[in-house]
Amino acid sequence: MKLLAIALLTVALGLTGCKKGKADIVLKGALTDDTFNTELVGATVKLYEIEAGGGAINLLGSTTVGSDGSYSFTFPRNPVDNYILEIRKNGYFDQDVSIPLSSLTISEDNVRNYSTTAKAWAGLHFVTSGTGSVSYIRQQGKSDCAECCTSSQVTLNGPMDTTIYCINDGNVTYSYTYTAGGQTGLKQAVTTAFDTTVINLTF
Repeated sequence: MKLLAIALLTVALGLTGCKKGKADIVLKGALTDDTFNTELVGATVKLYEIEAGGGAINLLGSTTVGSDGSYSFTFPRNPVDNYILEIRKNGYFDQDVSIPLSSLTISEDNVRNYSTTAKAWAGLHFVTSGTGSVSYIRQQGKSDCAECCTSSQVTLNGPMDTTIYCINDGNVTYSYTYTAGGQTGLKQAVTTAFDTTVINLTF
């Protein structure tokens, strides 16, 4: 009977091992607002997995950042290529962070901290009553986003009274050099977060 009991216990343990769940990954961290040097309170964070071989994109979870600026996800280690962490807050630049599965571990929490900035706009206002032209090229200002204005030289022909809107980081300088009416110069202004700051050039 003792041998039978040991045998049954061994089988039971073996079956329990077969039913063991997948190891979980913990991804957590803090989100900061670089414009105001504070936590990114109220941001929405979503985590997606991309199945191996360029397969389906699955939403694993969504959370809203609280007063401490932290986020946290716990999810099973599935056969995927990588994960996408999507960070959104109204009035701020979006962040879509790719996190390869190979960079994560199940042995400890995976801490990833990220930041973003508030949006602002520079209104480049050009006015002339004649037929001359103005050429300008950005010197300072945001240049790493799909919404950003070109970094190449732009030439406008008069007469004109026009405004070109260029997105920028909030509370940061936007500037450009120009050539107009035989003169060259520099125009600049600090673009107020969540607002448009007009930079006037009349020639």
